[in-house]
Amino acid sequence: MRIANTVNDSIVDGHGLRFTIFTQGCPHHCPGCHNPDTHDPAGGREVSLEELMAEMGRNPLIEGVTLSGGEPFAQAADCAALAQAAHARGLNVWTYSGYLFEHLRDSGNPDWTALLAQTDVLVDGPFLAKEKSYELHFRGSRNQRLIDVPRSLAQGRVVLWQEEDPLAKFTVPES
Repeated sequence: MRIANTVNDSIVDGHGLRFTIFTQGCPHHCPGCHNPDTHDPAGGREVSLEELMAEMGRNPLIEGVTLSGGEPFAQAADCAALAQAAHARGLNVWTYSGYLFEHLRDSGNPDWTALLAQTDVLVDGPFLAKEKSYELHFRGSRNQRLIDVPRSLAQGRVVLWQEEDPLAKFTVPES
């Protein structure tokens, strides 16, 4: 697998503490991209899935793995295998893509289908500088969606991911 970098304890690439992998290679070349060094598919470095899984396992506090880029769907087979390994360890998987969910779902590409099936939340759509906002959680521009992939696939339509209320598990005593 070709990657640009990893971050061992991200809090901005999805909900909770995350291990983020920035894949190398991106066909979108979005103006204003915050990772332009990831565009060249020949850049970055080669790393084995075993190395990434070992690195992922060094931090017992992470809640999930984020596949970012670059474009993870440009290396969909390797990313799907890594996501499957993350799920086997009880971690959730977020994937960032410049492609829309509908395009990925309907592509007929078996590797894309496999990665989509191993993704819990998809942040889809290209970065649009004119839609940029620092007020958004886990995305760079307003056009991008946070999609609950398992529910979307089951219902045959886009279902947006909803952040859980961290206080919902507590009860308020009646007065």
